[in-house]
Amino acid sequence: MIRIAIVLGCVCALASSGTAMVGGAPPTSEGAGRAVIMLTGSHGFCSGVAVGRELVLTAAHCVLPGADYKLVEFDGAGQPALKDLAVIARHPDFDVNAALRHRVTADVALVKLAAPLKVVPAVLAPAGGSVAVGDRFVVAGYGVAVHGDGKTGGTVRAATLVATGQPGTLQIRLADPDTKGERPGLGACTGDSGAPVYRDVGGALAVIGVVSWTSGPALSEGCGGLTGVTPLARYRAWLVEQAGKMGSPLAP
Repeated sequence: MIRIAIVLGCVCALASSGTAMVGGAPPTSEGAGRAVIMLTGSHGFCSGVAVGRELVLTAAHCVLPGADYKLVEFDGAGQPALKDLAVIARHPDFDVNAALRHRVTADVALVKLAAPLKVVPAVLAPAGGSVAVGDRFVVAGYGVAVHGDGKTGGTVRAATLVATGQPGTLQIRLADPDTKGERPGLGACTGDSGAPVYRDVGGALAVIGVVSWTSGPALSEGCGGLTGVTPLARYRAWLVEQAGKMGSPLAP
């Protein structure tokens, strides 16, 4: 699995092998990619998704205390600009030590920006529902496309993955349907932490979780094997509550 290390207050993914959104996932700025954003900290970067005009959903391990974070917004020419964050709310049940040990935890955070985003926000999947092995999901993030080559990051890429193992409300494991996690395939990697995971709900994409970890093939270290997802089922009410406290509603 990808190791998680605390570096100057930032929890960053350190991939030891593989490529990402790996496996040749295509770039996209529409559909699953339209609301995806990038967050940068003291060391490394993460992905997230706009879920309101001023709100971004990401992984809690992407926005730990003790570091400064910025949102990276790209203009029509692809030039980046740094935007300030106003408020960061990590779920109170998030345990960074559990994350370091690759254990299940409430790896969810909601960020309020200092100024509204220009993108059309994504919607959260409705409460209820279940996930079965073989169900299809779309993952979209800014992560690197070639391991070790930071220049291949910064472009939104999307991949369709399927649920495997024993999916539940604590964790969902996704794999490339062609390689099933046993051989190198599509999956999240460095920079895709916090990326949105969508499922089709009534013909439209809705966010059901965020990327928390990855593995290489056959549970080796790296990327291109499994993509570990923290589903929002247990945390949806908290997100709605936090959005209310921040005075900025979630997208309807």
